[in-house]
Amino acid sequence: MNRRAFLRANGSICTGLILSRAVPVLAHSLSTAGWRTFDVVTRVELLNPKGTSHIWLPAALTRETRYQRTLFNRFIADGGTATLTRAKQSELGIVSATYPSDTKPILTLTSRVSLKNYSVDFSSRATPPPVSRAELDYFLKPTRYVPTDGIVKDTALKATAGATSDIDKARDIYDWIVEHTFRDPKIRGCGRGDIRFMLESGDLGGKCADLNALYVGMARSVGLPARHVYGLRIDKSELGYKSLGLATDKATKGQHCHAEVYLREHGWVPVDPADVRKVVLEEPPGNRPLNDEMVSQARQRLFGSWEMNWMAYNYGHDVELPGSAGKPLVYFMYPQAETSEQRVDPFDPDNFKYEITVIEVS
Repeated sequence: MNRRAFLRANGSICTGLILSRAVPVLAHSLSTAGWRTFDVVTRVELLNPKGTSHIWLPAALTRETRYQRTLFNRFIADGGTATLTRAKQSELGIVSATYPSDTKPILTLTSRVSLKNYSVDFSSRATPPPVSRAELDYFLKPTRYVPTDGIVKDTALKATAGATSDIDKARDIYDWIVEHTFRDPKIRGCGRGDIRFMLESGDLGGKCADLNALYVGMARSVGLPARHVYGLRIDKSELGYKSLGLATDKATKGQHCHAEVYLREHGWVPVDPADVRKVVLEEPPGNRPLNDEMVSQARQRLFGSWEMNWMAYNYGHDVELPGSAGKPLVYFMYPQAETSEQRVDPFDPDNFKYEITVIEVS
């Protein structure tokens, strides 16, 4: 076995001018019917590096699900070294690259994913795939920005008053968020994700990482395992929703957070009240009422199904970036970078340049 093969076989970190590694994630025995495969390419360039610099990118979800299979995450760190780390419970894959002071930091990540539209048949009596008790317990725990006590639990108990089953509780929380929150376009990125602040301040405006985090926190507070699923829109919507898809092959601003709730009879169930509010605000001509036909259709569809024009990254929250001197992230969807002086603002194009492009390969 030559040295390159040895390093790849043993998962070692390769140092040098360029690092490139294809990380196969899964061996697939399932049918390919209905699946579409995409290459999602993220290229990051740090324009004003100072001293030793770091870049971090989220890798595509490493777990095989009923809606996504990740074929590989392949990355190249021009002028630096890089590695991929994974966290089992949160399925958090992080590509971490380090660059010396005399280089121009550039990191490219290609994730090849196969995606398939997914919906839950609530009338089915089929047994869902098994889930461990450890996994369910993990997704019942509070986090720093998603507590499950105090005003969060009080709000959830009011929303689910009279519910007699888990599915009734899950749907009541979904309906409460659709009816009481709104999408706030002024918030940067995908939102702050601080649900206690939302409820205590009475400001129920936000984006997907706010409204769907509120769903997760409220569900957990009444005993329903729930999780954020952070990811990226990568294609147009085939369902007629301009607001829920991309207009071009550029996914640079396509970051989006879904949610899932666990129901014993059906397994992990997709929910997305935030996208209902996005349809309300953004679907042309805009500012549609909740009883509008397109809003009603989205509201019905987004409890229990996903159109997979979207790629999942991870379930992570309160994310610590390997080797970073900065604070943990509330969530990890956007490219991140840090110089010897400070964390770089991912929304500052004068200092941090990145582009995400998408190619459908089959």
